[in-house]
Amino acid sequence: MSRAGFVLVGGRSARMGRDKALLAYRGAALVDHVARQVAEAAGSVVLVGHPERYSHLPYSRIADEYPDSGPLGGIHAALGATPADWNLMVGCDMPAVTAAFLGQLLEQAAGSGADCLVVRSPTGRAEPLCAVYHRRCRESLAAWLDRGRRKAADWLASQRVSWYPVDSGDRLRNLNTPEEWEQYIEGPHG
Repeated sequence: MSRAGFVLVGGRSARMGRDKALLAYRGAALVDHVARQVAEAAGSVVLVGHPERYSHLPYSRIADEYPDSGPLGGIHAALGATPADWNLMVGCDMPAVTAAFLGQLLEQAAGSGADCLVVRSPTGRAEPLCAVYHRRCRESLAAWLDRGRRKAADWLASQRVSWYPVDSGDRLRNLNTPEEWEQYIEGPHG
C-alpha cells in the first residue's frame, strides 16, 4: 500500500489569537509533535499551509492552491502533491493523536473500498482532519472548490466514505481557544 502523511497548518487560528501550530508543547512546537506522529504512521510527512511561516521546521512544505478555502483547500493541495494512493490528513491542533492510532486508520482505509476513511467522534461528528483520502478524490474536490463550496461535511456526503467511529473524543480533541489550550496543558496531557 502506498501511503503518505500530511499535517494541515493553513488555518488562521483566529479564536486562538496566535498560530496554533507553533504553540509550545513538550519542548517543541505543537506541529512538530503532530508531524512526528504522522511521519511514524505514514512513513512521510508534509506540512500544508504557509510554507514560509514554517521554514524553520525540518519538514517539507506545500502551499494551498485554494487559499482561504478551509480544510478542503489543504486536502486538495496534499492530494495534488502526493504520489501515494492513500493519504493521511491530520490537523496541527490535535495533540492527542498517536502514531499507532493513525496507522490503524491507514490500514483500515486500504481495505475499505471507499474513497476516504473519516473518523467519527462519539457525538457522530465527522473529523475531516483526522482522515485518510485516496488521491482519486482530488478531481471531485477540485470541482467542489471551483464552485466556491467550502463545507467539508457537504463534500464528504458526495463521496464513498468509510466511517471510523471512536468511543472517546479525547483523541480527537482539537484546541481552538486559549482556554481550551490551558485546560489541556494543565491536565494529564501536558
